[in-house]
Amino acid sequence: MTNNSLSVAPESRSAPTLNWVAVGFFGTIHAVAMLAPWFFSWSALGLTIFFHWFFGSIGICLAYHRLLTHRSFKVPQWLEYILATIGCLALQGSPVFWVANHRLHHAFPEDQEKDPYSAKQGFWWSHMLWLFYQKSQFFDYESYKKYAPDLVRDPYYCWLDRYFLLLQIPVALLLYVLGGWSFVIWGVFVRAVILWHSTWLINSASHLRGYQTFELDDGSRNLWWAAILTYGEGWHNNHHAYPNVAPAGRQWWEIDMTWWAIRGLEIVGLAKKVIMPPQEQPQN
Repeated sequence: MTNNSLSVAPESRSAPTLNWVAVGFFGTIHAVAMLAPWFFSWSALGLTIFFHWFFGSIGICLAYHRLLTHRSFKVPQWLEYILATIGCLALQGSPVFWVANHRLHHAFPEDQEKDPYSAKQGFWWSHMLWLFYQKSQFFDYESYKKYAPDLVRDPYYCWLDRYFLLLQIPVALLLYVLGGWSFVIWGVFVRAVILWHSTWLINSASHLRGYQTFELDDGSRNLWWAAILTYGEGWHNNHHAYPNVAPAGRQWWEIDMTWWAIRGLEIVGLAKKVIMPPQEQPQN
């Protein structure tokens, strides 16, 4: 799970084969999460909700997505490293893997052969099967250099690419000390499963349901309940229209909690060069 990369050279394409390591990893996490009813406590539930926001909104949406992938704002290097490390704790891969795949997704939004999780290959493929049937052209280290060269050049991100999974160990140990197995089951396993499916819904459900503010050919849609689960990422059509801007919501009622966090960093002087969307009227 630490050597994830990609390549899109046509001559290197091969039929996808089932990756049993990925199946075992995701299957084990889901299986352990099913023990949750026997370890329930209100404090564990509260911890899970907090971690869903902290690792999801701050780690994935803010750090992995809007900062590292799209560079929609800048923060000091020390803060960028902290935010990226928080993203690693979401168990969605290393920053290099996540960023490279997502940049490739935006580079070829209408090409199901080159888009790692193309919605044109069906709901379940874009939701999670792309992780199980790992096409060689999406998991070749050489393409890291092409789609995430800024991260590949950085020794810290290369270290995270190798060892991000190990960061779960001190977290699990701390949770065990604070709340026993209840905190471990809910704070690591249940949280990971809920956060995975919340994130994956953007690739799947947000291409099937919702409304289009901008007329795009990639099938992206704005889906309000997905936006709630993902702290603003569900305004997917807005994002595909202007991927490199910091806020995803365009209307006052399109709530974007991740943007609130970015705006907070800007107010205290930690986020600079924040890219805003152009002041044009929506097309629909």
